[in-house]
Amino acid sequence: MNHSAFFENHVKFRFETHNESGASSWFLSGHHKARYVHWMMRLKCFFSCLLLTLAAAAQTGSPRPTPSPSADAQKISPQQAEELFRSVDDILHFSSQDTGLPIKHEVKRKLVNRDQVESFVMKHTTEDEDAKRLRRSELVLKKFGLLPRDFDLSKFLVALLKEQVAGYYDPKTKTVNLLDWVTPEQQKPVLAHELTHALQDQSFDLEKFMKAGNADMAEKNTITIADLEADELSTARQAVVEGQAMVVLMDYMLQPMGVSIEKAPQLLSQLKDSIVAATSGSPQFNSSPLYLRSALTFPYRYGTEFVAQVLTKSGKQRAYSGLLDAPPTTSRQIMQPEVYLANERLAAMPLPDFLHDFKDYEVFDAGSVGEFDTEVIIEQYSDEKTAGDLCTHWRGGYYYAVRPKGKDAAPLGLLYVSRWSDSASAKRFADTYAGYLPKRYNKAQETSPSSQTKRVWTTEEGPVFMVSDDDLVIITESLEPRLSDQLAKELFPAAIAH
Repeated sequence: MNHSAFFENHVKFRFETHNESGASSWFLSGHHKARYVHWMMRLKCFFSCLLLTLAAAAQTGSPRPTPSPSADAQKISPQQAEELFRSVDDILHFSSQDTGLPIKHEVKRKLVNRDQVESFVMKHTTEDEDAKRLRRSELVLKKFGLLPRDFDLSKFLVALLKEQVAGYYDPKTKTVNLLDWVTPEQQKPVLAHELTHALQDQSFDLEKFMKAGNADMAEKNTITIADLEADELSTARQAVVEGQAMVVLMDYMLQPMGVSIEKAPQLLSQLKDSIVAATSGSPQFNSSPLYLRSALTFPYRYGTEFVAQVLTKSGKQRAYSGLLDAPPTTSRQIMQPEVYLANERLAAMPLPDFLHDFKDYEVFDAGSVGEFDTEVIIEQYSDEKTAGDLCTHWRGGYYYAVRPKGKDAAPLGLLYVSRWSDSASAKRFADTYAGYLPKRYNKAQETSPSSQTKRVWTTEEGPVFMVSDDDLVIITESLEPRLSDQLAKELFPAAIAH
């Protein structure tokens, strides 16, 4: 889904922790995946804070407690600031050696205070276009039952950003921003992460790299397979960018022991534990819905393991410049690195004639529903074990959200199509989806006898129509029955004939 839309504007999640520095250190890729680059840039600061938590835990053996607000009043000394500025060059050199990415020019550095960081991450919050796209993502997530109906996504993101701030690399200004209230020793591991972004930017232009597929579907007249796959593309790229930086962060902290993730990949399990510990200091994060917690941590949790597996199996060149040259294209490849290494290519999903079929509707949003999205949907609708098992059988998915022309207050209409590895998995997913409908709608009632392929429900927002046959599941919600039948006939004629 467009969590990128949500989270590349989305958020960067770094594993830092609240410590006496006042920093506490992953949504928002999203789950609207690919469209929210600006939100991702803002939230990345929150995640930089999580990085500080991870660094503090590594240095002391356990995460440090959240500081009192007065801790922010303490500024580093001029001597500490000078040390911090000098350390940038040394750490940049380390990051270059660790990744094989060349240093093409010096990285600018700037000392900033908390107010300046907050201003940076908040400056786009009220921009009309960002607000509109975020609102569309929110409504689609609610339609899927991934956010409560009364949840205010914008308010949540603002509160999350205000709760946590940290240093960051800004690809627009080519500057690494250093914090004037965090000691050099606490910032240095995070600098290894941020300066990896600087190296990525120098060789591959991070903004251009991350904007791949960052189109606004509501503004497009026609929707293609490439458009629908753009969300997944952005999600995968975000995971590469953050995963590489996290591996360098880990290597920087491990260098005094003479080891690295490449030499000791088993240390990754400790990273996962640190991520869980790092998020414990954020009330906003901990109180958020499952989807947001999962999307915020995805590029760090899965991205790090993905890069580490490529590193140990194929070497440094492929794990860094190789991944940026030929990045993965789906969350499935990130979650299952062997699929990427085997160069798997999924079959194209069947599409209806959007322009003709939806001539009486206005496009509201559209995007992919990838393996990661599917895992969260199944966990939301069922349980974690079922989600972990069933999501690996995902082989494609997308949604298309609309509203009747001239009826802005009408319920959101939805077409959701998913493909599976086999008919048994498709049926299992269809049953899981059907089982959660009574929790998503107050008045969900099945009106047709259950059959092998077709099921229909009535709800307060209109009918829900499901066709499951062979490896394909077709679901419509709040669309006219005539249109639902037409879509099913186009996408899977054999299913309707049964």
